[in-house]
Amino acid sequence: MIKKCTIFCDIDGTLFEYRKFATYKTTIPNPIHSAIDQINRAYDNGHRIILTTARPEYLRMHTMKELERANIQYHTLIMGIERGTRILINDNESPEINRAHAFNLTRNIGFSDDDVCRFDKLLK
Repeated sequence: MIKKCTIFCDIDGTLFEYRKFATYKTTIPNPIHSAIDQINRAYDNGHRIILTTARPEYLRMHTMKELERANIQYHTLIMGIERGTRILINDNESPEINRAHAFNLTRNIGFSDDDVCRFDKLLK
């Protein structure tokens, strides 16, 4: 049996081009298609998608509408996380099996071809 992945993905600068909080309600987000395609493909293949954002909770409905308009598929949306470094702590079954991986995408650029290949290998 193949175990499915849980993918934590930031929104601004990753799925949408970065914008300041004050402009969210007056501007339209620019989607980053390479990242959206990878997230949607993972979702379609049964992986759990958890979107994270530093956007404040009062922007939840607005954020959900933006995600829907951009056809971004996800299971959970976590709002109001800190804007600093994000750290994932996880256990390993053994030293040979790494159970946590990170992708630091260049802001507003999305997945490179190398990132796509690496991402694909992790989802198998």
